[in-house]
Parts: sequence; C-alpha cells; structure tokens
Amino acid sequence: MSRRGWALFLTMSVIWGVPYLLIKVAVGDVSPVSVVFARCVIGAALLLPWTIARGQLRPALRHWKPLLLFTVLEMTGPWLLLAYAEQSLSSSLTGLLVAGVPFVAAIAARVAGEEERLTPVRLLGMGIGVVGIAVLLGLDVEGAQLLPLLAVGLVVVGYGTAPLVVSRALPGVPGVAASSVALAVTALVYAPFAVPRLGQVTAAPADALLSLLALGVLCTAVALAVFFALIREVGPQRALVITFVNPAVAVLLGVLLLDEPFTLGLALGLPLVLTGCVLATRRSPPRAEPAVAAVAPG
Repeated sequence: MSRRGWALFLTMSVIWGVPYLLIKVAVGDVSPVSVVFARCVIGAALLLPWTIARGQLRPALRHWKPLLLFTVLEMTGPWLLLAYAEQSLSSSLTGLLVAGVPFVAAIAARVAGEEERLTPVRLLGMGIGVVGIAVLLGLDVEGAQLLPLLAVGLVVVGYGTAPLVVSRALPGVPGVAASSVALAVTALVYAPFAVPRLGQVTAAPADALLSLLALGVLCTAVALAVFFALIREVGPQRALVITFVNPAVAVLLGVLLLDEPFTLGLALGLPLVLTGCVLATRRSPPRAEPAVAAVAPG
C-alpha cells in the first residue's frame, strides 16, 4: 500500500478498535436501540451540515437505491445487532468474531467478479491474522447463547458486503455525503423506538453518556469519513483487513489505560496479527496478458 494508504489503515485500526469497548459500557445502562439512535444522531449532526454546505446532498440522493442498501448493510442492521450481542458477549469475543469480515468480503468480491486476485500470500496473511487474534484474545464461547453469536454472524456478512456496494455502485458519491445520508436514515428508522426511551438515556451514568458521545463523534462521524477514504485508496477487500487489528487495539488500550495485565497471549498474538496484516494487504501482481495472434481482417 501507499504511505497514504498505510496512514488511513492505521488510523482506522485504532478508531474502530474502540467501539466494542464503548458499546459494552453503554449497553450496561442504555438499550441497544437507544445506543444506535444516539450514535447516528450525533454522527448525522456532524456530517449532514457539511454535506449540505458543499452541495453534495442532492447528487448523493440520486443514487438512493445503492445508498439505501449500503445503509442497511453497514449501519441499520449491524449496529443494532452488535449492541444486542454485547449485552451477553464480551467485547473481546465480539471483536474476534468480526475478524471474519475479510473472508466474507473476498467471497463477495469473487461472486461479483472483482478483478483483484486473492493470491496465496494474501490468503496466508488472512489465516495468520485469524490465528493471531485467536491467540491474542482466546476464543471462549462456552455458555454463550446462540442468538448473540448469530447476530454477530449477520454483522460480519453486512460489514463484508457493504464496501463492495461503495466501490461498485457509489464510486462518484463522496464518502462524507454517503455517510451522512446513511446516518440520518438509520436515525429515522430507530427514532420511533428510541425517542420514548430518552429518559433512560438522560438518566444514564456519566460513563455511559461519554461512551455514547465517543461512539457518535469519533467512532462514527470521523471513522466513516476516514473509512471511505481508505476504500478509495486501497480497495474494499484490503480496507477490511483492519478487522484483524481492531481487537488487538482494544486489548492494548486495556493494558495501557486500564492497567490490565500484559499476558502471554498478547506477547505471542500481536506479532502474528501484524504479520498477517502486512501479508494480507500486499498488492496482487498484475495478471499476465495472454498472447493473441494477429489475424488479418476477412
């Protein structure tokens, strides 16, 4: 990847390593519907005025069908499912399960006929990344309920296919414009269910309110703008390799900020994750053009 690609990649890896922890804190006092609604309202309030001021709203709405599909796959469905799942699953396990997104993206791209190949080196990198996450966090599904696990599985499908919609059907729509419309639509969808629960939100403790604010500002408005730029720079498949790094970032934040122990799993798993990311993000070599014999007309 280019230097700009790596800068965007590392930024997204850090920013989207935080939501699992924030969601876990928020759903302890606020319903999943209210979490999604608050996140979308804050994000839309920041991005929609910018979109309108730049005259990008009307051009974006011309592509309303693929934009609506992107909204459902990236926000309306996954964010509620994540909040629901983290009522019973740990943030670490949720992040680990979401690490399967690049594989779904690879399958979706293959079905859609994307030109970029998954070379053996890139496949090896993805495999190493998954192994590293497993070592890093440990996979403990003992006692976990089936529905939350299925919910995260649907999140993986949504996250794995949404960037493909962006690259194929929304190439001319600015990322901020698409994000602002998607956030506004999702907020409207959940408003009838969340508005009656506003008293629950206002009565929530400070840590839950701060989590909602951080989700809306950093992990939604800022993150979506950067994520679209990353997709444009490196392509949808390579952009989704951030899901290998996100859980690692979440654990490191716990060690640095919450004084959690630096375990053997961290010491062994983190190098595997980083190695996997380097290999999985390598650019595929160009296909060799087949030789074509010249044939005279007629």
